[in-house]
Amino acid sequence: MLTLYSFGPGANSMKPLLTMFEKQLAFTPRLLNPAVFEHHEDWFKKINPRGQVPALDHDGHIITESTVICEYLEDVFPDSGASLRPADPVARAEMRVWTKWVDEYFCWCVSTIGWERRISQMARAISAEEFEERVKRIPVPEQQKKWRDARNGFPKEVLDEEMRKIGISVKKLEARLAESEWLAGEQYTLADICNFAIANGMQNGFAELVNAADTPNLVQWIARINARPACQEMFAKIQRERAPEPKAEANAAA
Repeated sequence: MLTLYSFGPGANSMKPLLTMFEKQLAFTPRLLNPAVFEHHEDWFKKINPRGQVPALDHDGHIITESTVICEYLEDVFPDSGASLRPADPVARAEMRVWTKWVDEYFCWCVSTIGWERRISQMARAISAEEFEERVKRIPVPEQQKKWRDARNGFPKEVLDEEMRKIGISVKKLEARLAESEWLAGEQYTLADICNFAIANGMQNGFAELVNAADTPNLVQWIARINARPACQEMFAKIQRERAPEPKAEANAAA
């Protein structure tokens, strides 16, 4: 039995979701609502004490960290659906260089801008008292700080630096995809899934950086993955949890 706890098909939650659809695995999706801090409820912290998604329950064994979950699924179900790791050790190492890079660099700069643009609205939509009560339930101190930064507004120098890093990331992806159809070579792999989870939608949210004129290879790569049957099935079957509109939250709190 496989149960995946996630926020739905976006960012880090998308990595194992898309992997499971590519590998044609039967599983139970459990979508948590970040708008009400559901991932910080006691019942979920018993599953993942860090209060973070995604988390995979495989017959009672809990696997956390998005990229680790993807590798675990490939380890346990190597012959199911698509093979998402190269057989060649050099190509496999290259794949892991890309998954490490997205986890340690690309994801973080995009995430900070996303928090400023979206999460800050959620954080500001509730009263100060309710906000503090919710933050107390967050088990990771760094995440508590991030929520407070979102409510107060990230400093301009921080946002400027993260945008600079996003620009570097976009150029890095574009340069690699000018050389090869996929990030780790000729095969579609976890390198593509993990980076796509962060890059998908940048042609809308960061159109000044990701567009057909400046990054044609990146735009085409995003379109290729979106056109894959597994990706289309994922978006059709898994509806991403969306927070209530900030205005409605504010009215409810009034």
